[in-house]
Parts: sequence; C-alpha cells; structure tokens
Amino acid sequence: MPELTEILSSRDIELKISEIASKISEDYKQGNLILVGALKGAFMFIADLARSIKIPSQIGFVGVSSYGSGTESTGKITVTKQLDIDIEGKDVLIVEDIVDTGWTLQFISNYLKSFNPRTLKICSLIDKRERREVDVVVDYACHKVSEGFLVGYGLDHNENYRNLPAIYHLKL
Repeated sequence: MPELTEILSSRDIELKISEIASKISEDYKQGNLILVGALKGAFMFIADLARSIKIPSQIGFVGVSSYGSGTESTGKITVTKQLDIDIEGKDVLIVEDIVDTGWTLQFISNYLKSFNPRTLKICSLIDKRERREVDVVVDYACHKVSEGFLVGYGLDHNENYRNLPAIYHLKL
C-alpha cells in the first residue's frame, strides 16, 4: 500500500496562489495576458490562479506527456492536445503543476514560441530542483520542494491522486 505524507496543506497552497496572483496582476497590468495551462496536471492550479488574478486574462491549454505510468520521466515528450488559443503578439504565462527535470517545460516553451507571443514566462505550483537537467527559468514559483515524488492537487501517479486537496510525498 502506498504511503502518503502531506508536505503542503490546501491552506498553504491557497495562500501562496493568492500571493503569486497579486504579483502577476501587478506585472501584467498593462498587458494582454493569456494563461496557458499544461494538461493534465495544472488544471486545478490554473483554475485557482485565474480566479485570484485581478486583471483581464484569457485561458488556453496545451497537453503534453512524458511520464507514462512510472515515476520517472520517459524523456520522450509528446503533444497530447494542441494549443487552443491565439497567442501571437500576446503576453503568455505558462502555468505548470511542477517543474522537475525541466525537459517538458523546455518543450512547451519552444512549442509556444513558434506561435510568436510578445512575451513568454513561466508560473509553476512546484519548483523541484532535485533532478533538474535543463536550465529553465521559473518566473513565478509558489513552492520550492527539494525532493520526492509528489501527488495531489492535480499531480498524479498513473492518473491517480489528482483529486487530493493538498500535496503529498508518495512512497511506493
């Protein structure tokens, strides 16, 4: 039976999202902001973040996969859902659940750059540097976590645990 240890409560998540949303609202007050969520993991985070941002913004999604059913990235990234909003000439903020190795985020960034946004920045619920292999800049990080395989609040293991209201370290 897997063991779950809570590392971020739902209250911790809520407070940090509110803080990051205030920064984003201030930084983009003159812009044309589009939030682009990375599916599936970022769906809860982007919903709460969008509700907390106090400026007009649009929301789009792109789907990518690199984990399959394991706890290690396969290294092969595939697009599972094409971008569904026009971002040309707009300020784009990628909204990601977790930045781990950095490969997926680098892939998403390069993919979105091909649509010629005016600016492109990154917001992540979790910035986990333990296994970082690619130098990516996370402009807005809600939480920095040093290690562990994390689930809950959109993060999954083999499509399970996304529904949990907090973030947990999963020990298999």
